[in-house]
Amino acid sequence: MLESRDQQGKVGQFAWVMAWVGLVVGQLHALSRHNTAAGREDLELRSTAVWSDPARAALRPLLDWANPDAVYLTYGKAWLPVFVAFTLCAFVVHRRRQPAGFEKWAWRVALLGYVWACVAVFCDYWTQWTTYNSFFEIAVLLGMPGLLLMLVGSTLLGAALLHNGFRPKLPAWLLAFQIPLAVGIVQVTSLGNAALPVMFAFGIIGLRMAQERRYTSVVDATSTSTALNARG
Repeated sequence: MLESRDQQGKVGQFAWVMAWVGLVVGQLHALSRHNTAAGREDLELRSTAVWSDPARAALRPLLDWANPDAVYLTYGKAWLPVFVAFTLCAFVVHRRRQPAGFEKWAWRVALLGYVWACVAVFCDYWTQWTTYNSFFEIAVLLGMPGLLLMLVGSTLLGAALLHNGFRPKLPAWLLAFQIPLAVGIVQVTSLGNAALPVMFAFGIIGLRMAQERRYTSVVDATSTSTALNARG
């Protein structure tokens, strides 16, 4: 599975698209959280309130179509395909690199964190529908180790990739600075958006893989056409 360049290119395209979906829907999710009883505490941060207040007023139809908890849980469900997308892309990149030494161990921590995070967002949002049930608090507690592994694993992986000369460099830098970027992000928006550096790191790599797939398709088509013309 995912061994052919065609399959890998499709996964890469998926990761690139879902990174942007995460960026957009993630902010709707943050805004919907700010309308909930628990989420109003986030507005005590001036850096959050300064954009959330006018955004919630402008986007009211997207936020008041149901009770605040239902809206929040519904937008939260978008995190699962977003997390699955960058996780699949990470596995493809890992397969391509066949890492050794420190990078090998960094990949192990990162991939475990990504898979755990996928399970966590499923438990957080896909086991709740229009309101919270008794499992929600348990799901949040189960997800915290996954978040920690994702942050630490991404940082280690980014450092390893930079040390080993990975190209393009931007994804490696995003991973290496995952922790400070996450700290800055949660000062402005919601916790789920802390994964944005990982999303775009693998989204950018995924875009490169998708471009390789298109290039390979063009080369193959040209080669086939040349061979047919030669026979004729």
